[in-house]
Amino acid sequence: MFWLDRIYGQIEKAIPEKLKSGETLLVRDEKTPSGRVHIGNMRSLAFHAAMWERLREAGIPADFKFEINDFDPMDGLPVYLDEAEYRQHMGKPLYNIPSPEPDVAPNFAEYYAKEYIDAIHDAGFTPVFYRSSELYLAGKMNDAIRISLEKADVIRKIYKEISGADRPSDWHALSVVCENCGKIGTTKVSAFDGEKVTYACYPTAVKWAEGCGHKGQVSPFNGNAKLPWKVEWAAKWFVNGVDVEGGGKDHYSKGGARDVARHISEEVFGYKEPFGMQNEYFLYGGEKMSSSKGKGSSSRDVVNLVPQHIFRLALYGKDINQQINFDPNGDMIPVLFDQYDKIAEKYWAGITDDDTRLFLYTHTPEKRAHIEKRFLPRFSQVAFLVQMPHLNFETEIERLKGGSLTDADKKEAQERAHYAKHWLKVAADEEFVFTLAEDAVPEAVKALSDDQKNALKEVLAYVEANPVLEGQALHTELHEIRKRLNIDAKAFFGAIYLSFLGKDHGPKVGWFLSVLDRNFLISRLKETTV
Repeated sequence: MFWLDRIYGQIEKAIPEKLKSGETLLVRDEKTPSGRVHIGNMRSLAFHAAMWERLREAGIPADFKFEINDFDPMDGLPVYLDEAEYRQHMGKPLYNIPSPEPDVAPNFAEYYAKEYIDAIHDAGFTPVFYRSSELYLAGKMNDAIRISLEKADVIRKIYKEISGADRPSDWHALSVVCENCGKIGTTKVSAFDGEKVTYACYPTAVKWAEGCGHKGQVSPFNGNAKLPWKVEWAAKWFVNGVDVEGGGKDHYSKGGARDVARHISEEVFGYKEPFGMQNEYFLYGGEKMSSSKGKGSSSRDVVNLVPQHIFRLALYGKDINQQINFDPNGDMIPVLFDQYDKIAEKYWAGITDDDTRLFLYTHTPEKRAHIEKRFLPRFSQVAFLVQMPHLNFETEIERLKGGSLTDADKKEAQERAHYAKHWLKVAADEEFVFTLAEDAVPEAVKALSDDQKNALKEVLAYVEANPVLEGQALHTELHEIRKRLNIDAKAFFGAIYLSFLGKDHGPKVGWFLSVLDRNFLISRLKETTV
């Protein structure tokens, strides 16, 4: 069963009354824009988007909202920013920190949120965006703040029993925006009289910011203060009326953020925990990433690497319980295109299975009813063709298809050519970059053995005897030559590639030779077999 259909079945069992009520369900997710948002965050967003799309597919009214958590304090300085300029702002709410480029965005949070939102849209996801500062400043969090302060003892008890965190008796789940220095990450509330809180801004409250030492009393409402993460998560479920919200696996450990938030939601706010489940990590080159540390590629950069449907395939092609390791340097992108081509052919053949369910979800809901059948040239072959300036690209695509191209075929081929060029320029390993050695025989050819040269003579004889070379037929004949001469595959094919590319590897060999100019092909084989 396609993993999303399995999860929908779990939703049906978990909240049947909600599904039958006819009320609009709310799916929610969020992100703190503390720097360039790395690609790992797309896993959670895509998971929530998929659940929203699946609910709507089932005829269940649902909204999908995404929060830009701009009220969080800056608690890490991105390595790509000027430390001298931004160190003074550590601890302030992100929306109150200057933008790196004021002409692009009005504040720090919006500057990095804008890039992420653009990437989200380009990936085909369409949540309704809002800001956490809007919730606080408009007073929508006031009730949750009041309840949290009035039930501070309950929250302290939950922290201790669930996560083992022992809070002092005067600890309150709230951070005030200091009236003197504007920092929120350095303040602690010690009392609440029903209208105002007593607080202090401590110079050494945290390691990453320095408070000013100010003490005072202030109303905690209307944007003057915020709840800490685990309490805030539960409060946002309560305030927004969230029905579906999961999270990364790091939040789901025993005694972790989800566990604490669930107890707070139900015992403090009287709100049932939304349906949710953990999603596995999205790794980049085998590693987790960090926005503030500059580790890992940004969502914007990765979304630019492939077409929308291929990126969605990368996100939806693995079960939510499986890690995704996105490594654009290796063969992952060609393999993704091959996977798409395979499931597309099954879909167009009228087959209904997990692969074709996945195929539908690689396309946005708006595009699913208009998926045009078209010729899909292998991405690896396209990536080779775009590096061969002597070839007519469209003519070679026609050869691969074995017939004339429709407008849809041409559009697909040109799109793949665009992304192949970009991939080769910014990400692909050197092994995928080929330059035809047209001017002279590569130096490495001098080291070919007699067996390798004899094998190349056999290839030359076949080419001279066949005026028209067809890729698959040539590929088959090359394998027959190798078997007949009993030469090692690596030595045989390596000799061919070395002769033309100066490397011991290359694209599918029969097709590769078939697209070369015939006179050049014969001339080079003669030169290498002397």
